[in-house]
Amino acid sequence: MPSYDSSRARFRLADRHIAVFAHLLDGETPPEELWESLVELQRIGLVGEEGELAPLLRDLLGALADPMVMVQVEITGQHGPVNHGVIVGQEAVFSHDGWPGEEESEYVSIEPNTLVWELSRKVNLHRGDKPEQDAPEVRLTTKLAALDAAFTALEQPGQDDDATRDTVRKALTEADPDLTGDALDHFLELVVSLNATWRITTAWDGRHDDRPSTMIRALAVWDCGPLGYWIREQPEEPIMPGQVNPDSPLVLVNSHSAEVWEKITNLLPDREELLIEGE
Repeated sequence: MPSYDSSRARFRLADRHIAVFAHLLDGETPPEELWESLVELQRIGLVGEEGELAPLLRDLLGALADPMVMVQVEITGQHGPVNHGVIVGQEAVFSHDGWPGEEESEYVSIEPNTLVWELSRKVNLHRGDKPEQDAPEVRLTTKLAALDAAFTALEQPGQDDDATRDTVRKALTEADPDLTGDALDHFLELVVSLNATWRITTAWDGRHDDRPSTMIRALAVWDCGPLGYWIREQPEEPIMPGQVNPDSPLVLVNSHSAEVWEKITNLLPDREELLIEGE
């Protein structure tokens, strides 16, 4: 069920409720499959009997109807994928957080200057130990088939940690015979230590070759707990449908929280990159 807290201008809404708002904003009657959602919104006072929208929705719906920047955060952990995001509107910025197994997300207004902090919170970015000066870069290369095989093996853990590692090691070597030695050991430890994988994608209307175009930037990271953060260089984000297959290369590069913070910051466009009417 949808709900709202007027004292903090926050709402719990599912995608189907957002779809109802979209139809009403366009002056349309929501289709039959959305009638139940419409009734739920009417029941809590966000929509009137004649389809009128509650005034307290003004900022949220204004951002949804005319976004300057859309940010999508996809996190996959123990409980499966969860989607979060941020909508940067002309006059307001709204953050929304999902929850495993829940249909609704919580939408809440935030200050624009807290945007990087908000995105870092969504991916649970924590300050870690500073890397040693001139520490060598660690780069691991395999293929997606090896990762799929490792995850399949982890779904049937052994009697203890050593048995589980042996099962995953066997799956990795069968899927990618070229993954050997220290690289195999290191990749194995990353897989069994994995807390979550996440990616942040930003999109906005800008210019490419001096023509209006949708601009996209993205970052994909593995959070491997005590083994730190690893940036997924390949497959390179954003991934288009049909772009990857089991033989596609998987390249991970060790990183740290300060570098990840900087890369999150760089995902956001500068004002001059935005296609703003009247400028």
